[in-house]
Amino acid sequence: MQDDPKTLVSTDWLAAHLNDPDLRIIDASWHMPDAGRDARAEYDAAHIPAARFFDIDAISDKRSALPHMAPPVEMFISRMRAMGIGDGHQMVIYDNSDVHSAFRVWWTMRLMGKTDVAVLDGGFAKWRAEGRPVEDMPPVMRDRHITVQRQAGLVRDVTQVAAASKLGDHQIIDARSPDRFRGETPEPRAGLRSGHIPGSRNLPWPRLFNADGTMVDTDALRARFDAAGVDLTQPAITTCGSGVTAAILSMALERLGHRTHSLYDGSWTEWGSFADLNIATGDA
Repeated sequence: MQDDPKTLVSTDWLAAHLNDPDLRIIDASWHMPDAGRDARAEYDAAHIPAARFFDIDAISDKRSALPHMAPPVEMFISRMRAMGIGDGHQMVIYDNSDVHSAFRVWWTMRLMGKTDVAVLDGGFAKWRAEGRPVEDMPPVMRDRHITVQRQAGLVRDVTQVAAASKLGDHQIIDARSPDRFRGETPEPRAGLRSGHIPGSRNLPWPRLFNADGTMVDTDALRARFDAAGVDLTQPAITTCGSGVTAAILSMALERLGHRTHSLYDGSWTEWGSFADLNIATGDA
């Protein structure tokens, strides 16, 4: 993999830049509600030196009943300033999560207009497996001014996705497992119907990773999208269960040079809860 400080960087790259004064490392670990894990407690016990903890559930839109929706600009600014993250910083985001939650925070940063931001390829597991340094001390954080320009084109709401589904003018790509996509298994969140957005394609996010948790190369990414029946000449909308793993697809599209992609923030948690929205079952 070629290191790209706007998408993915390797553990070697981060180790070489660990002491750069304008580097900010973010632990974006998040776990599914039934995982029985406490991301903050795990961060407190061990993290990459000087990493800040980004709480995906806390830094979210509290006006919404849906889980961890993208935060309002004002909240994002205040939380980032308090974490000592601001203009002129190169950010590297990692996670210690089974669902690769760092990609969600990468997408959130992009939504807010921050482009000098990369995900650590392979995450905390690869960093630790290589015997690299960790610590349990909280970082020293100094307030830093941050400028935000929200990129509205990177996010879609239910009305926009319903229109795209009806018109067929976007490729809607679902990162959930095949059995959930086909409607063959109950959703993990209570009260949701089973199935998928009509017209969407299924590309389960685990297919985009190697055994060591690194993302497959761009040739393999393109092959995975092709195999899923995705037309990469069209604009894309990524979706999943609650907007976390959809960001993995968004990163993959970005790595492929596909610039017209957006993420359906409400994802199936929203779509599956509305009885008046059509659903499809079976294969795409």
